[in-house]
Amino acid sequence: MDMYEAVTSRRSVCRFTDRHVPREVLERVLSAAARSSSVPDPQPRRVYVLTGRPLAELEKLLGERGAAVGSPAALLCYVDRDLGPVQWSDVGMYLQTVSLLLRAEGLHSCTRMAWAKYHRTVAEILPPLEGLTLFCGMSIGFEGAAEPTEGAEAAATRSTSTPRDRGVEAVNPAAYLNDVLTRRIRQIMSQIGLPP
Repeated sequence: MDMYEAVTSRRSVCRFTDRHVPREVLERVLSAAARSSSVPDPQPRRVYVLTGRPLAELEKLLGERGAAVGSPAALLCYVDRDLGPVQWSDVGMYLQTVSLLLRAEGLHSCTRMAWAKYHRTVAEILPPLEGLTLFCGMSIGFEGAAEPTEGAEAAATRSTSTPRDRGVEAVNPAAYLNDVLTRRIRQIMSQIGLPP
């Protein structure tokens, strides 16, 4: 798959098959993603990949607390607690690079920002790391079957209506991402005792 196809076919997938994700694919993706832009090259992140039993244990714990997981592999992205605003864009570029490289390998992913609020739960599987805070998780795997559809007539109506007709307001992706990152920065700053 070329990069344009990876970009245009990438989407957040929440349903995965139980098909094993080969370790060598994950290593290849993470090795290449490590070259993503970072100014002035501090690489302000540390990632861990869970599969098998540790992931099953994490899924059980998160599921008990209402957080979604359900994939054959999961990435946990930690960042330095002293991370400055400039480096937040570096982390975003890194995660985007990972998701595009996964897509180029025929995989899908879903970034799980909500996992950060379950950092104590995650710490039951992966002990807390000195000077680091959990930024997000990412579910990784092969796409599973979609939810059952509501029937041809409803689908036809849905496909011909505009988002506004369905009560959905258009969202500026850049503004949304900026808002999400700003909230996350404030949350982490308050966790480590800095003024917002």
